Amino acid sequence: MRFFIATLATETNTFSPIPTGRQAFDRSPNQPDVASMSMWRELAQAGGHTVCESIVAVAQPAGPTVRAVYEGLRDELLADLERALPVDVVLLYLHGAMVAQGYDDCEGDVLGACRRLAGERAIIGAELDLHAHLTAQMLAAANVIVAYKEYPHTDIVDRARDLYRLCVDAASGRTRPVSATFDCNTIGMWPTTREPLRSLVDDMSARERDGILSLSLIHGFPYGDVADAGTKMLAIADGNEALAARVAREFGQRFLSMRREALLPVIPLEQALDAVASAHRGPLVLADVADNAGGGAPGDSTFVLRALLERGMDNVVTGTYYDPIAVDLCFEAGEGAEIDLRFGGKLGKASGDPIDARVTVRRLLQAHAQDYMDDSRPASLGRSAWIHTAGIDIVLASVRTQVFAPNAFTGLGITLHDKRAIVVKSSHHFWGKFAPLATRVIHAGAPGALSADFAAIPYRKRDLQYWPRTG
Repeated sequence: MRFFIATLATETNTFSPIPTGRQAFDRSPNQPDVASMSMWRELAQAGGHTVCESIVAVAQPAGPTVRAVYEGLRDELLADLERALPVDVVLLYLHGAMVAQGYDDCEGDVLGACRRLAGERAIIGAELDLHAHLTAQMLAAANVIVAYKEYPHTDIVDRARDLYRLCVDAASGRTRPVSATFDCNTIGMWPTTREPLRSLVDDMSARERDGILSLSLIHGFPYGDVADAGTKMLAIADGNEALAARVAREFGQRFLSMRREALLPVIPLEQALDAVASAHRGPLVLADVADNAGGGAPGDSTFVLRALLERGMDNVVTGTYYDPIAVDLCFEAGEGAEIDLRFGGKLGKASGDPIDARVTVRRLLQAHAQDYMDDSRPASLGRSAWIHTAGIDIVLASVRTQVFAPNAFTGLGITLHDKRAIVVKSSHHFWGKFAPLATRVIHAGAPGALSADFAAIPYRKRDLQYWPRTG
């Protein structure tokens, strides 16, 4: 067989003020694209197949992609596909929630164009993040769509392997994938690390037999204002559309019965800080959910830090704050220096006001990194600085990304076991690495770009008749 593989992915927060331009795709070191591409290449070559590779273009989540940038990357991918024709299988790593200026459904646009080029006989498959907008255009163009099952996303490579197997079976004539969806008409965020969703995901995997090829719960991305935003259950059956529809409805209704209980358990910031203050021992891990760069937030919000300072809370570590300018100033001053530093609060209203403080520069690293959540590779933080003020250790970074692992802090020499609290800028991808260290994990609802009040998201394109807005 002849394979064509490519990656074009970003998660778009349509409310974010940060434009996604060409540099965003050129400079993003912290995405899972290479893992899936490598898996497909290795499996295809091991099977004696020919592999034609195209672009690997991934950007850190932010605002809508500049139209010319999206069209340029799409057209480069399509030109490579045209040169590779004829192909038997097209495998694309996409996000599922990419929005560009003039394109609310970039994935549907790409998949549709690939179908027109590759023809009806080619098998087209796409791997999606579960925080995707599943659209009719995507389903019409692709034979197989597989989304991650886990949040945090620890199963990216496993799902890439599933997609490969399903597409090879279809191309070989062993199966005939047909898809059906159940629209849950729901907006929210649901971790799979806790019940009741944990059992639902396990049951989905167990049900992939007896004619059901794949099940994906597409959670949806709440911060993308598009018509198809929301949770959907996707079932793929072997030639039996009625079975696919029946199983999609079965699992979709199970999700509906648990959606309130399964929501990410976010509590107000002041309540979270009260819990830190009253804890008999630490460390507590407190997630600044609203400033998660992995959801398109700026990553430099100061709301939580300002509240800590106003309360006089010490023996706390927090990070990482995206502020290359402040990092440069720390490098200029050098390790051990005491300087008056303005940091954070630079990228817009969701960032809050900058902090002005007398800080000690404790440690500087030219190329700092942390582990990725599935240990597949290091995730760059770039030039970074550990600063200290008023009993609080703060990590400033030159790469805008969320916190995945403790070595975002310990890699600079900061100890964690003796802290009252560890404040991480992340929504939930920190869980696997930090929960074992914590006496308690708290998801805090501070002001910021990613509101946990899903009933109040100011949609203009998405129908407002959805849960929890309608109760």
